[in-house]
Amino acid sequence: MTTTTGSDNALSGRLLLIDSDSGCARRTGESLAEALLVAPRVSFADSGHDAADMLRRMRFDIVIADLSSLADLAPRTEDAVGRLVRLAEGALVLALADSGKVSAALDAMRAGAHDYVAKPVSGAALAGRIGELAQRHGRPRCLGAETGPDAALADYAGFVGASSAMQFLYEQIGRVAASSAPVFITGESGTGKDVCAEALHEKGPRADKRFVAINCAAIPRDLMESELFGVVRGAFTGAHEDRRGAAELADGGTLFLDEVGEMDLSLQSKLLRFLQTGSISRVGETAIRKIDVRVICATNRNPMQMIADRQFREDLFYRLHVLPIHLPPLRQRPSDVMVLARHFLAGYAREEHKRFAGFSHDAAQQLTAADWPGNVRQLQNLIRRMVVMFDGGEITSAMLAAADIESRATAPAPVEAPRIDSRRAVLPMWRQEQRIIEDAIAAFGGNISMAAAALEISPSTIYRKRQGWAEMAATG
Repeated sequence: MTTTTGSDNALSGRLLLIDSDSGCARRTGESLAEALLVAPRVSFADSGHDAADMLRRMRFDIVIADLSSLADLAPRTEDAVGRLVRLAEGALVLALADSGKVSAALDAMRAGAHDYVAKPVSGAALAGRIGELAQRHGRPRCLGAETGPDAALADYAGFVGASSAMQFLYEQIGRVAASSAPVFITGESGTGKDVCAEALHEKGPRADKRFVAINCAAIPRDLMESELFGVVRGAFTGAHEDRRGAAELADGGTLFLDEVGEMDLSLQSKLLRFLQTGSISRVGETAIRKIDVRVICATNRNPMQMIADRQFREDLFYRLHVLPIHLPPLRQRPSDVMVLARHFLAGYAREEHKRFAGFSHDAAQQLTAADWPGNVRQLQNLIRRMVVMFDGGEITSAMLAAADIESRATAPAPVEAPRIDSRRAVLPMWRQEQRIIEDAIAAFGGNISMAAAALEISPSTIYRKRQGWAEMAATG
């Protein structure tokens, strides 16, 4: 057992790493320190008994335990972790285990561990997970005022965030970008579907070619075909010249169809033919033009519900739904809220030539606790509005309240008698169920099978429920 001490102001909490493999323990500590850009105060224990002795003598804010190293505390993993949790007296407890030992990880979480991390450990992912848990469980002291997710900030191709959900998204984009297969992006409004599409283009082999985006919900239906496939002069009134459409403009590059579910059914059949043949005809001509594009589409609606309502062709859906990517809503990654808020504050302050001194503690708590129905876009608009409204200084709760017009606009009208105590509105059952399932998926790094096992449901149930949530959110 050894102890190392870093700078006192780098990590205000104290961390205990338990691992019988001293080399592995040190690599984990170094990886975490590198991700945090600090030298945290870390104590090492090489057995469960050593860890128990240390926990009796001093207080720790974070305990990271390799499950195989706790066998001397109790024969059963659940009993060993339970004893450790009791000795830790409220510390955040993370269990480390080989990726194949899912049952042991579930036993650890049943015994009171806050999360499970698969080995080998990624420092950035571990730092993000600790920061997320600290925010979720009301322990911001674990990583100090200016460390944690901020220090492990991930700025990836237009995205900002270091939570485990975002780390998984970055990994997905990196894998999917290299392919030429169609991508189907889903997610609530304001989650960054357009940013995701551009990231896929920039990270892929077509990055030196054009990225052409077309919003299927913003173009009148009678003009949509010419916007997508082009038109020849004289094809209809107002067609004064030959014009290339979005597909032709994107030849060799990427075509992004945003809100693809809003496309007229008759045009959907032509889009399907284009995807099958790789050829188009401009409106008003018979000539066939071969086009080579990668198609990325996005929707904030539930495509399966649109198919059931005969608003979306099933054969088109399966032609497009080759590589699916789902963007998590902001409420499911609370550790990213302040990362984003500081990022937007710095940018808009420069733009408006003002000086702000960050966020007060109360303001930060208020932002982190919000539900953000408009997701990142809503947070971005709020910060920009506040920068314009105020001259500078520290952002306070009063300033937030003055700028938060969305909350005032959606707040219910005041009711006279009878007076009741002010309580947070009860969320619909499907919304609460969604939070539980998505939190479990994030806890297991995006692994749906492991999340399903932890929740004691089948993976197919998670897939089916995910398909239904987007439409429910869109319809309120």
